Amino acid sequence: MGLKADLDTEVGAIFRSSWSERDGRVVPDDSSIQLGNDGVNLEATVLYADMADSTVLVDNYSAKFAAEVYKAFLRVAAKIISSENGTITAYDGDRVMAVYMGDYTNTRAVRTGLKINWACKNIIQPALNRIYTNTQFTVKHVVGVDTSKLFVARAGIRGANDLVWIGRAANYAAKLSAMDDMYPTWITDTVYDAMIGDMKIHNGQNRWEARSWTPMAGKTIYRSAWSWVVP
Repeated sequence: MGLKADLDTEVGAIFRSSWSERDGRVVPDDSSIQLGNDGVNLEATVLYADMADSTVLVDNYSAKFAAEVYKAFLRVAAKIISSENGTITAYDGDRVMAVYMGDYTNTRAVRTGLKINWACKNIIQPALNRIYTNTQFTVKHVVGVDTSKLFVARAGIRGANDLVWIGRAANYAAKLSAMDDMYPTWITDTVYDAMIGDMKIHNGQNRWEARSWTPMAGKTIYRSAWSWVVP
């Protein structure tokens, strides 16, 4: 059988096969979903943390320096995500995706973003400057957060496959992580409304600025330059 015939058969099977689906109570892992039409329904909050200016980094600095910056950012983000009981679901170049389930998912995800902001300014940048005294490179990033229903399935081929996260939260969080890095944390109005009060107001001041998200039919989103100290 040639490749075209093989592809015709497999694609046809995908569209014809019925789905086996169930509700999930925990973040699924690689072993819990089959490669066929098998999926899990979730209510979850998704975070994307994306390093900004990576093109400037790889075009103007050595590969080893760029690798060190990538590794430092992703290590810090991953540790903070884990400390807030988020589950890392994917790394993609200079960004990481995490999913939060259980109690206070939106509060924990947003606090993760604010801690990453603090750590970039107070841990990563000072360490970089101590070692590379002549560099002008500044580590910048953006975190995007949304919450919604999700459908999780497995895609790819045997030996080379991964989970795919289908739903608004995964899509919006990824898009928000590409916003203006002058405000390192961007969240949807659904996340903002669900956060506990001290994540919104500090000493009587709202730490978030509402914006209209023009490409998404003017949906209200919030941005912040605030940070949360990592203890």
